[in-house]
Amino acid sequence: MKQPSPQPSSFEELALPLLDRLFNFACWLTQNRDEAEDLIQESLSKALKGFSSFQPGTNFRAWIYRIVRNTFLTSRTGLKSAATEPLEEAGGAGLLATTGTPESILLHRLDQQSLWAALEQLPVPFREILLLREVEEMSYQEISSTLVLPIGTVMSRLARARKALRQRLEMGERS
Repeated sequence: MKQPSPQPSSFEELALPLLDRLFNFACWLTQNRDEAEDLIQESLSKALKGFSSFQPGTNFRAWIYRIVRNTFLTSRTGLKSAATEPLEEAGGAGLLATTGTPESILLHRLDQQSLWAALEQLPVPFREILLLREVEEMSYQEISSTLVLPIGTVMSRLARARKALRQRLEMGERS
């Protein structure tokens, strides 16, 4: 027996809890808050129109992240680097310490700024795989589904991305 197509109210139930995280991901991809808003709007429109193709029981999160990524890659250059707003202003307020001595807060913020600056310098494929794994806490399988890559490629790209990030951070410490 054929399953009924999902209804738009189901789309809202699945998509709304992911909206902040999708926006955060879009901010990192576009490196521009206004472009990220446009990207999310365009992606959600595409996802809603194509929701009937979503297979109930499969990973909705991977499906919608793939739509955001593909929309970014096809409708934006994806290669230009533009200034980005700090992540704490784009929905990641929990990333910076808010307690402790003024000195410890300053040191933590400097570490965070160095990390974000190093991440922004990475090529998009490295940046996106690190964000999906470390920020979005996706499993290798979810990343594989999202990026449409074999798990082995996910693992090797993640290792190369971590190495590149480490090198960028070490270079920053020497300056």
